[in-house]
Amino acid sequence: MEMNQEDTKELKKHVRKTGTTTVGIVCREGIVLAADKRGTYGGDSGVSYIASRDEQKVQKIDDNIAVTTAGVASDLQKVIKLVRAELKLKELRTKTKPTIRQAANLFSNIVYQNIRQFSVIPGITHFLLAGFDDGGFYLYEVNADGYLQEVKDFSATGSGMIQCNPILDSDYKSEMTIEEGIKLAKKCINASIKRDPASGEGIDVYAITKDEVKEVLKQELVAEFRDRK
Repeated sequence: MEMNQEDTKELKKHVRKTGTTTVGIVCREGIVLAADKRGTYGGDSGVSYIASRDEQKVQKIDDNIAVTTAGVASDLQKVIKLVRAELKLKELRTKTKPTIRQAANLFSNIVYQNIRQFSVIPGITHFLLAGFDDGGFYLYEVNADGYLQEVKDFSATGSGMIQCNPILDSDYKSEMTIEEGIKLAKKCINASIKRDPASGEGIDVYAITKDEVKEVLKQELVAEFRDRK
C-alpha cells in the first residue's frame, strides 16, 4: 500500500531520533568516545518530545571495537545487529579476528545499502568507530551516506557538533593523554547540552587502548553556565 504525502508527514513526526552529540578523540595512548544520553521524537520542525533520558549512544561491538551512534534509533539498532553477526561469522569462518579496517568497511557497506533502499523514510545512521588490533588503535567515521574515512585527530557528529567543533579546534592536542581526552569530551558534551535541544541528560565515555575497550565514565551531566552576575 502506497502512503500519501499526509501519511508520510504524520509518520515522520513519530520517528524516534537520538538527536545527539557524539565525540571521538585520538589520544597518545588510545581513543576516547563520548556521547550524551537524550533520545527524542521529532518531525520536520525539529525536536518535539524527549522520549528517553538514558540512551546508550556508545556501544561495544566486540571486545576490541566500540561505536558512537547518531541518527534514527531503529536503523542504528539494525545496523549494529547486522555488523555484530557478520563479524562473528567472519571470525568463525577464517579462524581470525577481523581487523578494525575490515569492521569499518563492513559498517560503511551496510550504511550505504540502507540509505539507498526505496522506502518512505530512508535509514539515517552516523557512526564513529574506534578499536584496536595487532596494528594499533584506530578511529573511523562512517557517514550517513556510507562514506568512510579514518580520523587522525578528532570528530564530532549529531545535532550538537556545532557546539563541539570550535572547542575541539582550540583545545585539542595531538599528544594529549586519555585523561585529558576525557576532560575535553566532557567539555564538548556540556557545551552541546547548553544550546542543543536534542542533547542532554548525561554522558557516557569509553576509552579504547591497545589492550581493551572500557567504560570510564557514566554520569548525569547538567549544563554548566557561567555566573552572569
